[in-house]
Amino acid sequence: MPVATMPPHRHAPGLSARPGGLRRVAHRLLVLVAAAAVGAGMLAVPAQAEPTVDEIEAQIDKKWEQLEPTIEQYNKVRAQLKVNRKKSTDLQKKIEPLALQSELALNRVGDLASRYYMSGPSQEIGALLISAKPDTLTEQLTLLDRLAAQERKQVEGVLAVRAKYDSEKQKLDALIATQTKQQNELAAKKKQIDAEIKKLEASMPKTTVKTVGCPTINGVLAVAAQKAIKTACQQVGDPYVWGATGPNSFDCSGLTQYAYKSAGIYLTHHTGDQWNEGKAVSRADARPGDLVFFFSGLSHVGLYLGNNQMVHAPRAGKPVQVSSITTMPIAGFRRPG
Repeated sequence: MPVATMPPHRHAPGLSARPGGLRRVAHRLLVLVAAAAVGAGMLAVPAQAEPTVDEIEAQIDKKWEQLEPTIEQYNKVRAQLKVNRKKSTDLQKKIEPLALQSELALNRVGDLASRYYMSGPSQEIGALLISAKPDTLTEQLTLLDRLAAQERKQVEGVLAVRAKYDSEKQKLDALIATQTKQQNELAAKKKQIDAEIKKLEASMPKTTVKTVGCPTINGVLAVAAQKAIKTACQQVGDPYVWGATGPNSFDCSGLTQYAYKSAGIYLTHHTGDQWNEGKAVSRADARPGDLVFFFSGLSHVGLYLGNNQMVHAPRAGKPVQVSSITTMPIAGFRRPG
């Protein structure tokens, strides 16, 4: 029996005989391949790493570079404004009596004109005018003109001085208005940069301790140590006073006691007792917040900050400060809490 053969122009079963069908199938395949490629690409993109402490510090430094000129310009404008406002006040004090003087002079001229034109000349002037000869009358009228002219001259002199002061004050007032606007704009710019710096500082890792007076310290895990470091660093610059435990002056064990008291840990105000109240740690394992003791008799103590630095109350004549731990013989480290 003969085998049926498919004519050359016929398509295999399951496929559309129309060219458009093939195109649709190919399009679907391309879409699926593209989607898979995009998905794979998305999976291949690594997650964006959080900025490091050093990177955040660098950004803060950049912001400070912008802020410091703004602050200094603000200070300059404010100083100029203070001077100009005083000048304006002084000129105003000079203008006030001149205004009164010109007003009184104008009143005198007004009174003279009013009496002559409304009431007529006084009896003495009337008698003089009636009995006087024509040349005498002319002399009297001239005298009256001179009196009026004298008043006018006085008024003109006062008004000229007043106009001079008014002109100077107007210039100063315009300058003050300009400088006040500059001051407000600079203050707004400073506020904006301050806010950006605070935002950057807030993005610091929670294990970072940043306090004025001390270096930025990273990797402080214990909450008590963070609090103690912040408190101790806030005392930088306070005087050393024998036997003092704060809040405005300290001796060495008084400072460490005060720092840890703020974290809820009580230490005795004595280096020997503080040595026994902490857990011994090796120098290799020492962490920021540990106490570092010096000399064989444990006569001095500081709060370790890492990187061979500490904050401590050195001695009379030297305030609370950050120093290297390598300047004195180290007796050991202790961890309170």
